[in-house]
Amino acid sequence: MTSTTTAPAHARTEPRAAVVDVRSVTRTFGSVTALDDVTLSVADGELLGLLGPNGAGKTTLLSLVSGLRRPDSGTVRLFGGDPRDPASRIRLGTTPQETGLPEPLRVGEVVDLVARHYPDPMPAGELLERFGLSELVRRQTGSLSGGQKRRLAVALALVGRPRLVLLDEPTTGLDVEARHELWTALRSFHAEGATVVVTSHYLEEIEALAERVVVVGQGRVLADDSLSRVLAAVARRKVLVHLPDDAAARELARRTGSADPVREGDRLAFLAADSDAFVRELVRSGTEFSGLEVRGASLEEAFITLTKESR
Repeated sequence: MTSTTTAPAHARTEPRAAVVDVRSVTRTFGSVTALDDVTLSVADGELLGLLGPNGAGKTTLLSLVSGLRRPDSGTVRLFGGDPRDPASRIRLGTTPQETGLPEPLRVGEVVDLVARHYPDPMPAGELLERFGLSELVRRQTGSLSGGQKRRLAVALALVGRPRLVLLDEPTTGLDVEARHELWTALRSFHAEGATVVVTSHYLEEIEALAERVVVVGQGRVLADDSLSRVLAAVARRKVLVHLPDDAAARELARRTGSADPVREGDRLAFLAADSDAFVRELVRSGTEFSGLEVRGASLEEAFITLTKESR
């Protein structure tokens, strides 16, 4: 029996329209280059994770997409138009890292106030239920905890039923339970057809939310791929070892395809994609060594390695 709900093959493979299109964008602040020739496109319906350490350029990129800033060079398009045009932003919802709420107003009043800016807002009761805020509807926002304020800020980004929502570090200040509740709400919103872009320096958060991951470091795109492939790229192991001299270290890095090591105390630290293969090559090389230790690399260390390898 043939299902009548299955889309034709050609319909499933047609490219989706881009809701965000960033082309060769550079943005500086004085002597600091926040974004360096960045090109990025986000298709309609994607759930994209922007992953990178603090200061990588993620927030600057979102500020350009939302029309808060202009690029020094290159172009940014939102739904095909200028992000600074209100007509382009009417379908956009955002949650910046720092959100100011009118403290005297009650939660329900703030939701109603924001909802009036949109032609077809989400019902307040439905919105508050999604984010576990129903019991706080009569509370003044000034009396909310930091985590409650953060959940309200993310909820307000969705009240206008945006086609695209930009979330900058959305779970900052939330405990583990609240973080998971927020992830569930965002996945539900995305399942309804919305496009979601979320920034984080937490690998766990990107794993929980994203389908496609863009790794940003030092203002550049270091990786842009599926979640599984990016996870493999940053899943480095740190190999600590004492070697006789710098020449031996450089030769080992060359033979193993690793970036040049950094010194930690009296040992050198290599970041290896395959630590077992690295150790086998170390033994095979015949180089004298001592103090060998293998441990997990931090996400920050993995980002640094990706930055070096992309030069």
